[in-house]
Amino acid sequence: LIIDRSLDAREGDIVIAILHGEFTVKQISIIKGILFLVPQNRNYSPVKISPDMEFEVWGVVTYSIRKHR
Repeated sequence: LIIDRSLDAREGDIVIAILHGEFTVKQISIIKGILFLVPQNRNYSPVKISPDMEFEVWGVVTYSIRKHR
């Protein structure tokens, strides 16, 4: 993944986020003013971000270079 840390995350962006001290890659979604991190794998549920959570957008994914093994 190519990450741009200078960009502000927008609706629909794929981001690297820090959630409870761990990195995660998810899509940003805002539904009725509430921020969600949405996984691309449908086997996992979206994560609702609340003000009391340890959360930070670390950077916005701008490119993906893919060859895994």
